[in-house]
Amino acid sequence: MQEGAANVSIAQIVDEQKVGALIWKIVFLTFLVQLADGYDLASMSYAAPSLVRAWHFKPSELGQLFSASLVGMLFGAPLLGYAGDKFGRRGAIIVGTIIYGLSTLGMLVAGNLNEMLMLRFVCGVGLGGVMPNTIALNAEFAPKRLRATLIILMFMGVTVGGALPALVSSFLEHSFGWAVYFVVGGAAPLVIAVALCFFLPESIKFLALQRHRRPEALALARMLRPDLTIPAETELQMPTSQNAGSLFPGQLFKDGLQWITPLIWFIFVASLMANFFLNNWMPTLFRARGLSIDETAVTQASYYVGGVLGGLVVSRLLDRRGIAAVAALFVIGCPFVAAIGIPMQTQWTLMLTVFMAGFSVLGIQLGLNAVSGLIYPTAIRSKGAGWMHGIGRFGAISAPLIGGWLIAMQLSQQTLFLAPAVPLAFGAVAAIVLARLCMKRFKGPRIEESAVTEPVPARV
Repeated sequence: MQEGAANVSIAQIVDEQKVGALIWKIVFLTFLVQLADGYDLASMSYAAPSLVRAWHFKPSELGQLFSASLVGMLFGAPLLGYAGDKFGRRGAIIVGTIIYGLSTLGMLVAGNLNEMLMLRFVCGVGLGGVMPNTIALNAEFAPKRLRATLIILMFMGVTVGGALPALVSSFLEHSFGWAVYFVVGGAAPLVIAVALCFFLPESIKFLALQRHRRPEALALARMLRPDLTIPAETELQMPTSQNAGSLFPGQLFKDGLQWITPLIWFIFVASLMANFFLNNWMPTLFRARGLSIDETAVTQASYYVGGVLGGLVVSRLLDRRGIAAVAALFVIGCPFVAAIGIPMQTQWTLMLTVFMAGFSVLGIQLGLNAVSGLIYPTAIRSKGAGWMHGIGRFGAISAPLIGGWLIAMQLSQQTLFLAPAVPLAFGAVAAIVLARLCMKRFKGPRIEESAVTEPVPARV
């Protein structure tokens, strides 16, 4: 690109930038959104025992309390994903953050289980809605050489946030009771939403598709590329793309995506089934095996430590090798997940097995979050990520129920841990097929929007 050129490509501006303060600000702010998201998802499991004692309902009814937010996410992800494509990623992120902040604070005045269930559903709508839009925003600012890496670094916030209720449990619950989880979980996202209003920019690629927002797009282009002179009359170019269309996912099956989209949905459902089976049932099954509370906690923690490392590894491999990196983690994960149930393991052997299971399963989750931000064009990127997250909730909701049904059959642990390995095995086959389709669509292993369409002037 020549200095002062009358026509410049947005993709070229983004891809040739030196990653600076603007990019790290976006990653940090969206990391905070995901951190609050992860906290809210995990906090209910810590508050639940106190709620059972306070409201005198059966512990068996906790299942619907845990599932309510997941059902809300099923609706929120595609709904706010569409809104992000239609009206902008920034606004959808702020709205989603406010929704789950206010609904969480509302739990402080809930008087019974039904009211709490409704509030958890609304909270899930907000939680589900921020995910596809934070993915899209980071994907549209990050250079292609680091795109998957920066998306996954942002999503590490969910993992960190999921660990924070343990600190609240240790230091605050004794003094303030179960309500403290929702004070923290409601106030933090509202503070973050205020910060987003002041500091979070709109996606430069989204702006480039809006004629009336030309000055904003040019201003961001100059911030990304201070080494260039970009005059006010510059015409910005974007790859040929559809408009956002309707809420429904028809566009996700057009233009060579007719097999790619259902395969992405399938492997996301498979990975969530494995993850939620392990996440929900490992502590109970480890205690039944004879591990102490402390041994169970340490062993369970190794799952998340493995997930952080798996996410970092897959982020670099995705940027270089594409979907093949996710397929490899599916293949690696199958034997390690099945091996968790092998009897007579020492705690150290079990911790290593669980660590590798987390490395694979959570690495897949983080990798797929990045894939959904890479594989769809700008105009339908939030919709693509939103529908993936929404459909994936069927796996998340069904896995704990399947686990409970299998446990009721009094199967051995060796047999029980074969259950989450089954969707991983099917997911491995689907991921290998997806990798081959993406090789053909993107003309190589790396996923690049510019490899599919040639740039044309955007409507600026």
